[in-house]
Amino acid sequence: MRATILHLGPDALRARLHLPSWHRPGSGPLPVLLDPYGGAGAQRVTAETDAKTLVSQWFAEHGFAVLVADGRGTQVRGPDWERAVHGDLFGSVLDDQVTALHEAARRHSDLDLGRVGIRGWSFSGTLALLAVLRRPDVFHAAGAGAGVTDQRLYDAHWRERFLGHPEVHADRYEAASPLREAYRLTRPLLLLHGLADPKVPPVHTLRLSAALRAAGRPHELVLLPGAGHQPVGTSLTEEVLRPQVRFLRRHLAASAVTGHLGRETC
Repeated sequence: MRATILHLGPDALRARLHLPSWHRPGSGPLPVLLDPYGGAGAQRVTAETDAKTLVSQWFAEHGFAVLVADGRGTQVRGPDWERAVHGDLFGSVLDDQVTALHEAARRHSDLDLGRVGIRGWSFSGTLALLAVLRRPDVFHAAGAGAGVTDQRLYDAHWRERFLGHPEVHADRYEAASPLREAYRLTRPLLLLHGLADPKVPPVHTLRLSAALRAAGRPHELVLLPGAGHQPVGTSLTEEVLRPQVRFLRRHLAASAVTGHLGRETC
């Protein structure tokens, strides 16, 4: 695995950059794929190598520079860091992803900021949605799986911890919903959802797809019969990862890029 631990920007955002094993510095620009989680209660950048780390490298081997960054709201950086998302789940989180991207590109000239994608599942699925809706100047394509599009239809205990009671702070819940911003979509978007997901029911993605269609915004939709909130095994590779890598390669490839990105290896 070819990965480098980085500390990026004024907040020393903890990040890990995965490059293809076959890529040599200066051999040509690479499209960038952000692969965060970003939500509370989890870290992606650690010293250990877990299954998600291997997935990030898998995407790198298909021709991407894959950046994983833990921004504000993630754990193990003190209570103030975790509380930074109180009242606004995604504002500072998205800002930190943009900062990490630009700082990583400043250090590694092979990262092509003209071809940037983002992928995610669950919290980061929502983050990927908001990335292309709010920052199409930065993000050029997104793959979003099992995203929460209405925080009132999620685990009330978990969301009330960060947003307060929905009857008292309805504005916070509305601000965290991609449904009201569907009309803004101008970038390629792939939606995925397991139809047997008990944690984030498929109605989240179905309602978003309906809102996008009503706004005349093209998108791609993959529904996974029998898949729960976290598809595993063959289902993960064949039904979740391969559709994403094909989608991202299709929309982030460039005629000037040759080699591994130009070949279908999945």
